[in-house]
Amino acid sequence: MTITLAPLVHRYRPRGRCAELFAYRGPEVLVSGPAGTGKSRACLEKLHAMALSNPGMRGLIVRKTLVSLGTTALVTYEKQVAIEALSAGIVKWFGGSSREPAAYRYGNGSVIVVGGLDNPTKIMSSEYDVIYVQEAIELTVDDWEALTTRLRNGVVSFQQLMADTNPSTPIHWLKMRCDEGKAKELESRHEDNPILFDIRIVDGQIQYVLTDFGREYMSKLDALTGPRHARLRRGLWVSAEGAVFDQYDPAIHVIDRFDIPADWARYWVVDFGYTHPFVCQWWAEDPDGRLFMYREIYHTRRTVDVHAVDMLSCVTDAEGTWLEPMPTSIICDHDAEGRAQLEKHLELVTDAAEKSVIAGIQAVDMRMRPDQPGGPRLFILRDSLVQRDQAQADAKKPCCTAEEIAGYIWDVGAGKLPKETPLKRDDDGCDAMRYMVAQIDLVGRPGIRFM
Repeated sequence: MTITLAPLVHRYRPRGRCAELFAYRGPEVLVSGPAGTGKSRACLEKLHAMALSNPGMRGLIVRKTLVSLGTTALVTYEKQVAIEALSAGIVKWFGGSSREPAAYRYGNGSVIVVGGLDNPTKIMSSEYDVIYVQEAIELTVDDWEALTTRLRNGVVSFQQLMADTNPSTPIHWLKMRCDEGKAKELESRHEDNPILFDIRIVDGQIQYVLTDFGREYMSKLDALTGPRHARLRRGLWVSAEGAVFDQYDPAIHVIDRFDIPADWARYWVVDFGYTHPFVCQWWAEDPDGRLFMYREIYHTRRTVDVHAVDMLSCVTDAEGTWLEPMPTSIICDHDAEGRAQLEKHLELVTDAAEKSVIAGIQAVDMRMRPDQPGGPRLFILRDSLVQRDQAQADAKKPCCTAEEIAGYIWDVGAGKLPKETPLKRDDDGCDAMRYMVAQIDLVGRPGIRFM
C-alpha cells in the first residue's frame, strides 16, 4: 500500500492475514497470533488509511486502561504509522479537555480518539466508524459489546470493531465469539512481518528468509517453554497444562484500580533477586480479609539499595513525608544479606516469610476460588507495575506477577509426583504472592513493628 500525503509518501505493505485485514469489511474482526507478527501495526495502518481516505471519519484507539496505550499502540502509531503525517502537520495531537477526549485530528476533518475503558465516560459518549482495540484479551464481553453500540457514525460505508491479541485459553470468551461466527478471526504468523522475514522467489517458489533482526527475535521466542511457547511462538489458544493456580482468571482476579481506604492494613512482600527479578509487592487487606495487590516493583539488574530508594519514592514525597499508611509488616525471602541491606536503607524492620510451598500454594488457590461464599478473596489491581523492565520484555519473559501466573506450572519431570513441586522458572512474583497469603492464612497477623 502507498499513501501519498501531498508531497509525502508513506509505504507499508501488509502480508498474509494482515493484508486480509485491509480487505475485510465485516462488523467484528480479530487478528490473533503469536508475538511479533505485526498485528498492531496492521490495525493502526488500516485505521490511519481510513481516516485519510474518508474525510470526517471518527475512529477510536482503545485499550482496557489508558495508561497502557502510551507505551504500546500510540508509540507504534506516532513512530511508524503516522510519522510523516505528524511531521507535516497533516495530523495534529489534541491533548483533550474537560469536554472532549484526547485525539489525533486530521486536516480533512477526520478524528481518531484515544481512550481507556478504565475511564470510559468521554469515549463512550460519542459515535465512531471504526474502533481498534489493542490486546482485546484484556476486555470483558461486556466491554466488547458496549463498544459495538458506538459504531454508528455512518461516514464510512462499513462500521467495524477490529482488534488484536495474543492467544489465551481456548475457552476464553473472545475465542468462543470467533468460533461461534460472531467475529471473524484472522490468524497472523511471523512470516507476515517484513521486519522478521524477507521474501525471495527461488525457482518460482516463494521462500521466507529470516532477517538478522528476525533471527535474533525468533531465537527468544524459541527459548520459551510450556503454554508461553504455544501462545507467543506458535499462536495457539491453549490452556496452561499443569497450571499451579488453575483457578486464576484475569477477567475475575485482575480488577480496575480504586482508591484504597486509609484504614486498610498494608503489607509489603519482597522476593530478592538480581539476575532473576527482584519483586516487591504492595498489598492491602480490607475489613473482610480480602487481599488486593495494588503496586509492584519487578525488575532485574538492580541492587537492594537502589530498590529501597525506589520503594520509598513510591510512598513518600520529596521531604520524606509518607503518602499512605506504613506497612504492618515487610515480609521477605530468607536472604540474610538482602534483608540486612533492605532494613538499613528503609530504616524499617522486616519479617521472614513463611515458605511452606505446598501449604502456601493451597492457601493462594483457596483465596482464588470464585465459587466460595462471597467470591474470590485475592485480587490484583490493573496497572500496578511501577516500571516495566525492558530487558525482561525483550527476552519475552514475564514483567509482573500477573504475567507470571499463566506459565507457573507443576514440575512433571522424571521422578516427580503430580502437583508436588512447582517448576522453578519465572516464579518470583508467584513466590511473593504465596508469602503474602501464607503470612495471613498460615502464620497469623503480625504486630506492628517499626525501627
